[in-house]
Amino acid sequence: MMPETELKLELTPDNADAFLACDPFAEEASLLRQRAIYFDTPRNDLAAAGFTLRVREANGARIQTVKAGGPAAGMFVRREWERSVPDDRPVFDDTLPFLSMLGAKVQDIRPVFEVHVGRMVWNVVQDDATIEVVLDRGEVMAADRRSSLCEIELELKKGNPAALFALARRLGDLVPLRPGVLNKAARGYRLLAEAPRALKAEAVTLHAGMSAEDAFQEIAASCLRHFLLNEPLLSPGNPEALHQARVALRRLRSALSIYREMLKDSRFAHLRDELRWLAGSTGDARDLDVLAARGAEDVLRARIEVARTSAYERAMEALNSPRARLLMLDLVEWLAFGEWRTAEAGAAIRAQPVRDFAATALDRFRRKVKKGGRDLAELDDETRHEVRKDAKKLRYAAGFFGSLFDTRRQQRRFRRFVDALEVMQDRLGTLNDLAVLPRLLERLDLAPDEVAGMLAPAGKEGLTEAAEAHDAFVDAKRFWR
Repeated sequence: MMPETELKLELTPDNADAFLACDPFAEEASLLRQRAIYFDTPRNDLAAAGFTLRVREANGARIQTVKAGGPAAGMFVRREWERSVPDDRPVFDDTLPFLSMLGAKVQDIRPVFEVHVGRMVWNVVQDDATIEVVLDRGEVMAADRRSSLCEIELELKKGNPAALFALARRLGDLVPLRPGVLNKAARGYRLLAEAPRALKAEAVTLHAGMSAEDAFQEIAASCLRHFLLNEPLLSPGNPEALHQARVALRRLRSALSIYREMLKDSRFAHLRDELRWLAGSTGDARDLDVLAARGAEDVLRARIEVARTSAYERAMEALNSPRARLLMLDLVEWLAFGEWRTAEAGAAIRAQPVRDFAATALDRFRRKVKKGGRDLAELDDETRHEVRKDAKKLRYAAGFFGSLFDTRRQQRRFRRFVDALEVMQDRLGTLNDLAVLPRLLERLDLAPDEVAGMLAPAGKEGLTEAAEAHDAFVDAKRFWR
C-alpha cells in the first residue's frame, strides 16, 4: 500500500493551451496515451464503501490500482494498492482491501466506465520538494455518454506538502486554476446518473472516536466541496445553483464561527473576511432571484430581469476573479496545513473528544437564539435579523454534529429539534424579506406600489407566527443532552 498526496486543479481546454504556450518548465514533458477501465458492482458497492478499482493501460503495460478515500476538495490524500496485470481484467488476490467486505459480490464486479487521456508529465523541484506535474486532457465515457476532462495534478513525491501550494500559485499566475473536487472516478460515476442542476450538501458523518480537530476537517472539507461543486453550474437560468453555493459559504462561515477559538492563527481573520466578501458578492443576484420567483406583471418582470442579469454578471465576475481563485487555494492549504493545527493555544480544543465539543457548541448557540428571540414580536428588524443569523448557525451546527448522537431517542429529538428550528427560520426569513424589500426596490428604482401585490405585509399575524415558532423551538428538547 502506498500513500498518495495530490493537489488537483481544474482548467479549461483553452487555458490548457495557454498554459503550454507559456512553456512553464525548463524540461520537455513525457507524453503518454492512457486508457483506464473502472470496475464496480451493479449497485456500485465499491464506490459506496469509498474504494475505486481500475485497470490502466499505457505503452502496452497494464496496472491495476485500488484507491481508498472519501470525497475531497482540492487536496487528495489516499491509500493506494498497485500491481501489474496481464490484460484488462482485474485480479482479485488477498492484497485487495475490499474482498472481505464484498464477499460473494466480488463475482458481480464488471466494467462501468472508461477514461481516455493524453497525459503530459514533468518532474519539478519546488522549494526542495520533488513534485510530479501532470496535465491530463481527454474524456470520460459511460455507455453512450461523454464528458470532457482537463486537469492538472500535482503529486508530492518528496518534501514538504507546502511546496504543492507554492507551485500551484506560481502556475495560477499563468492561467486561471481552481481546486478540483472530482477525481476521474467521480466524473465517471456522475455520468451514470442524470446531470445535476445544483447539488445539496452531502451529509457529514462523524463518529465518537474523533477529536474536535478531526471533525472540523471533515466539516470544512464538506462545505468547501459543496461550494466548488455548485460554482460551475451558476447561471441566471439556474437560481438553485446560486442558492446552494451561498448555502455552502454560509455553512463554512458557520463552521469557522463554531470553531473560532481553535482556529485563531495568522490567517484566520483574513480568510474569514474574504469568505464574507465572496458571499456578499452574490447577494444582489440571490435577492433578485427571490423577487423574480414571487411573480410580477410583464413590464415589472422585464425590469427585474434586466437588474437580475446585471447582478449575475457582477457575481460571476467576482467568482471568476483571481481573488476568488486564490481564496479557494488558500482555504485548501489552510485546512490541511494551517498554523492552527500546531498552535499551542488551541491544543486542548483540538484534542477534545468531538461529542464533548459538539455539546458545548450546540448549547452556546441555542442559548443565543433562545435569549435573542425573547419578546420577538417587539424586536426591531435588525435585531430579528441577528436572531435569524444565529438560528442558521445553530441549524448548521446541528447538521454537522447530528450523526454523533445516534440512539433512537436522540435521533427522534434531533428531527423534532431541527423541524422546530426550520419553522422558526422560515418565519424569520419572511420577515427579513419584507424588511430588505425597500432597499431592493430603491436599487431597482421601483416605487413600493409597483410591487405591492408581490409580498403580503407581515403585520401582526407574521410577527405572532414568528414568536410562536420561537416558543416552539425553545420547548424542543435538546438531542445532544
